[in-house]
Amino acid sequence: MWNPTEYLTFGDHRSRPFHELLARIDADSPRAVADLGCGPGTLTTTLARRWPDARLTAIDSSAEMVAAARERGVEAEERAVQDWEPAADTDVVVSNAVLQWVPGYQDLLRRWAAELPPGAWIAVQVPGNFGAPSHALVRELVAEPEWHDRLEPVRLREEDAVLDPEGYADLMSTAGCAVDAWETTYVQRLTGRDAVLEWITGTALRPIRAALPDPDWTAFRAALAPRLATAYPPRPDGTTWFPFRRVFFVARTP
Repeated sequence: MWNPTEYLTFGDHRSRPFHELLARIDADSPRAVADLGCGPGTLTTTLARRWPDARLTAIDSSAEMVAAARERGVEAEERAVQDWEPAADTDVVVSNAVLQWVPGYQDLLRRWAAELPPGAWIAVQVPGNFGAPSHALVRELVAEPEWHDRLEPVRLREEDAVLDPEGYADLMSTAGCAVDAWETTYVQRLTGRDAVLEWITGTALRPIRAALPDPDWTAFRAALAPRLATAYPPRPDGTTWFPFRRVFFVARTP
């Protein structure tokens, strides 16, 4: 279950990659724009403002996120990204921090490239920090005897969950697209106690939270917190530096 409130706790940090991705889409007057994995709709409204004449589609697999988006006036639909099919006039597709959760998404990207009209834009951003201590420490804790049996069915992201920029450039160019791919590491300044733990609670820890009853979830967080604090020590002023790598690409269909 996605919690829109937890996800938006670090809204400024989470939105910056979206705006930098959007800046690389050189579409003047798209007929239809799709936001695949719209979340609570806070960023979808940016698409509506940039292209006010376009027909906007917004989908998310989380009922909670869709409800939050609708409260913001976004006509979002609860649907899995895998089930979405582009209309004949879909000129822009945006997927921000979503595809890392989708099994077989590379085949999905190939399909979109083949089905979208000529000159359409596919813009994708995915987190590239699955090898970072924030995620490696979670996997280590899950593998320990105390947690392994209870969390064995949980699907956590591994280091190879996403490609590097060259991998996406090769994937999309092989699909016939012109590609611009890059990566950025944001050194984010987080505030508050157990700041990194709170950050990943809204994203990476979501499957674990869903699998554990409240007392076990509290115990898991208590076991993880000191490990994260060692890997990401708070500064004397109480803030914490959190390097976060993001991988981007913008592809245009032939």
